Order: sequence, then structure tokens, then C-alpha cells
Amino acid sequence: MRHSLTPSPYRAPGTDGSGKHGYPPAPQPLPVPVMDNHTHLDFPGDDVRVEIAAALDAAEAVGVRGAVQVGCDLESSRFTVRAVDLDARLLGAVAIHPNDAPAYAQRGELEAALTEIEELAAHPRIRAIGETGLDFFRTEGDGLAHQRYSFRRHIDIAKRLDLTLQIHDRDAHSDVVQVLREEGTPERVVFHCFSGDEDLARICNSEGWFMSFAGTLTFKNAANLRAALAVADPELVLVETDSPFLTPHPHRGRPNASYMVPYTVRAMAELTGSDLAGLCTAISRNTVRAYGSWD
Repeated sequence: MRHSLTPSPYRAPGTDGSGKHGYPPAPQPLPVPVMDNHTHLDFPGDDVRVEIAAALDAAEAVGVRGAVQVGCDLESSRFTVRAVDLDARLLGAVAIHPNDAPAYAQRGELEAALTEIEELAAHPRIRAIGETGLDFFRTEGDGLAHQRYSFRRHIDIAKRLDLTLQIHDRDAHSDVVQVLREEGTPERVVFHCFSGDEDLARICNSEGWFMSFAGTLTFKNAANLRAALAVADPELVLVETDSPFLTPHPHRGRPNASYMVPYTVRAMAELTGSDLAGLCTAISRNTVRAYGSWD
């Protein structure tokens, strides 16, 4: 069962540094706590599942004091609502992922799914509609029309409920921006796992859209992300893991978890020449502006 709240087998993240497939060792703690604004606690990393409390305990031990658990379909969105009730260190986001929307549509279930997403989003600790957006890498042909429709419907839900909109954008930068401008956006928009270049970063600056950087920033082939970070408005910068995916260098290829955030934050500080504590303070402040308080 992918979405068990107390899954098994269990291994605490940050405690198994042995072997090339286990969780990497814990990094040095950050001087000021931050939050991981995008994680999937219901997805196993390398087929190893973790308990919610253990994952958040490991994160808190290195200065990551909270996380946003993100739904991608009905099952994971239901999991998210249950999870935020179990641990106050979690906020949640719910949505139908753009790559899943065509399958729901083909089964004649998309409208019902969107209705349920809106119902789930009424929970007070669900603070975002996401992840939603466009993905031209994994979906093509007729599926793209369903993606666009689903994206527009998610935007409408976020606006009516005054929730943050969390964007999945893969190989679709100009189209995502076009849809956002056509529909009008909610007050808060986050480009999850920002994948654009400095041109998209400048658009986000002008529109006031948050840019969330993940472990991909540390990859050798990610010059576009480093260029984007260099011009990004510091008041719009967030950090995330997208765990269990996108583990930062030097542990790329091993399972990711929220406790790995310090690797990315330190890379961000080095790339921008920022004081680490000051950057952490800014990221934490920005995250609360994007999602509200965890308290």
C-alpha cells in the first residue's frame, strides 16, 4: 500500500549512511530553521518507507522545522488530509497532477475528482492547491487538452478558496505563464521545483510569484537554475526537496527526505554569496508568507 500512514519496512531517514542505496547521512544543522515546502511522505524512497513522525524528527534535528505534504491524485490527497491531522509540523497541498489528469478524464472521472479536491482543500491545514500545472515531457497529444483544462480548474479552486497555487512546470514555461495570465492568479503562486532560466525568474519577479529551488540546483548540468537564482528576488525564494526525488549533490541517486534541505540551502548561500543565517531567515519568512503559519 503506497499511502499507509505507518508503512513498513521502516528505516529512519538520516540514520543509514551505509551503502549506495540507503538514506544519506544527516547534514550539519542549519543555524536558523527553515521549512521544506514540497515533499511526498507517502512515496517510498528506494522502496523504503518512513513514518511521518520519524521523517519530521530527522528534519527538525537539522533545522527543518516543518514541511508541506503534497498530493498528486485523489489517494495521495486523501493521505495528505489525514497526515496534517497527525503532526502539527505538516501543512498540506491537494491536487490532481497534470500527468494524472488525462487518465482521470479518459475514465470520465475528472470532474468528480476536482470536486473532491475542492472538498479536501477546505481542511484548515490544507494551504495550497497543488501540484498542478503543465508537463510537456510526459504528456502529449490529446492528453494536453485535459492538462490545460485541469490546470485552469485548479486555478479557479485556488482563487475561490484563497489558497496558494503550487505549480508543476516541466518543459512548459511559456504555456504555464500564458495560462496564469489568462486566468488570473490567486494572491500566492509557487513554482515548485523551479526549472526555468533567468528569463522565467524575471517574470516571477515582476509578477510576485515564488520560486522554490530543489536539489536540482546542485546538479552539474543545472547552469540555468543557478543563473535563475542569481537574479531571483530574495523575497520570492523558497527551498524544497520534492522528496523522495531529486536528492542534492553529493548524494544524487539515493532517496531524498526533508532532512536533506540543508545541502540545498548551503548551496544557495554559496551561489549567491549570502550569509547562511540571513538566507535561512529570509527563506523561513518567505515560506510563511506563501503558506501561512505552521503554529
